[in-house]
Amino acid sequence: MERVNRIAQHVSASLAPNPTAASPCLESLKAKIGALAKKQSAVKADLLKNFGEKKIQDVTVEMAINGARSMKSMVTETSDLDANKGIAYRGKSLYECNKELPKAPGGSCALPEAAFWLLLTGEVPSEAETKAFTEELHKRSAIPANVMATIDSLPLETHPMTQLSISMLALQKDSKFAKKYNEGMKKGEYWEYALEDALDLVAKIPVVAAKIYRRTFKDGKMPAYDSKLDWAGNYAQMLGVNSDEQFKEVTRLYLMLHADHEGGNVSAHTTHLVGSALSDPYYSWGAGLCGLAGPLHGLANQECLAWLLDVQKQLGGQTPTKELLTDFAEKTLKEGKVIPGFGHAVLRNTDPRYMLEREFALKHCAKDPLFQLVDSCYQAIPPVLEKGGKVKNPFPNVDAHSGQLMYFYNLREQNYYTVVFAVSRAIGVMSQYVWARAIGLPIERPKSVPLDVLEKLAKK
Repeated sequence: MERVNRIAQHVSASLAPNPTAASPCLESLKAKIGALAKKQSAVKADLLKNFGEKKIQDVTVEMAINGARSMKSMVTETSDLDANKGIAYRGKSLYECNKELPKAPGGSCALPEAAFWLLLTGEVPSEAETKAFTEELHKRSAIPANVMATIDSLPLETHPMTQLSISMLALQKDSKFAKKYNEGMKKGEYWEYALEDALDLVAKIPVVAAKIYRRTFKDGKMPAYDSKLDWAGNYAQMLGVNSDEQFKEVTRLYLMLHADHEGGNVSAHTTHLVGSALSDPYYSWGAGLCGLAGPLHGLANQECLAWLLDVQKQLGGQTPTKELLTDFAEKTLKEGKVIPGFGHAVLRNTDPRYMLEREFALKHCAKDPLFQLVDSCYQAIPPVLEKGGKVKNPFPNVDAHSGQLMYFYNLREQNYYTVVFAVSRAIGVMSQYVWARAIGLPIERPKSVPLDVLEKLAKK
């Protein structure tokens, strides 16, 4: 009966005004999202009304068996992944984003919170809007004592990603979306409280991530939160591994580049799927993090670094050259082994994220022996893979480079690398969550069939 009453409230209740006074930044953000949501909702309605039965793609047996690869069966407003151009945030390439989005004072790398604004609103924020948005996130960053106590209760050998997903569930107690849903609110208001949770989650995740790093790998003491810094710069300094300004810069770059990658990857899709049941953002990203922790998804960059370090060891001090790495790659493939960090499920050219990290490395750490190995791999491995003829994309992806940059700046605990990825990707999945509620996307429920049914369908 309680559940029935809640449903009745949910359908009929008028939403009471939010008792918390919204900041001018939040009011502006909501106005921009609301205006764009109205426009996109009309587009969605027109598509359903006039083209609902229009076929956009044939579904093959291979798609059904091999993970729905390239099957167009989701809507994601925030970004789009093109096989040749890479990811675009609201139609802007990563090169354009890194050029156009506001930077930290004296910096050259785009601020990730500016990318967050872009993903949410479809607009490049001004310097003033970015500053106000950074301040908004700082205001929401406090971590409840019970959440810190929950983290501290975990054995130190608990994987950092496990600690992070548990942290998200511990934060769920304070979900504004869940609270308002249980009180009863109109569907048209879902996105506003989804936005509240999304901002809170993105504000808090660097703090719990730094806490996890310091307790797991260091002395447990965290450098003080610095609200004078930007969102990524503050995260970098809370890690306490390097005071170099360029470590803050590379953290900004990494977090901006990894912020979103459309909706079909494991962590984004999981977050979307769980959110489609109207589970709140904390439940949804908690589930998404479990997918991100998989070796075939978020753990890839640490596996690439482990491979690079192993190659460096096998070279025994020899200077890596294109010729030397060509021989090494050919030998590796003949032994039936895989070279990690090359190829991509969707991309058919070199990953733009890789190229932007490469530009940074050439400028700031070109003499690093590990970068020299990465550079030689970049020159040698694609031709070897191309000659083998078994891969659709022989070019490096971002995972082939990220670990080298972290390692160079003394963030060397490889088990933590996926947590850094998670801090970044929270921006994208939370933007997607807000937009799924804003345009009223329904619960996701694809049809599955056993192999014998598939066989009958294929032989019709």
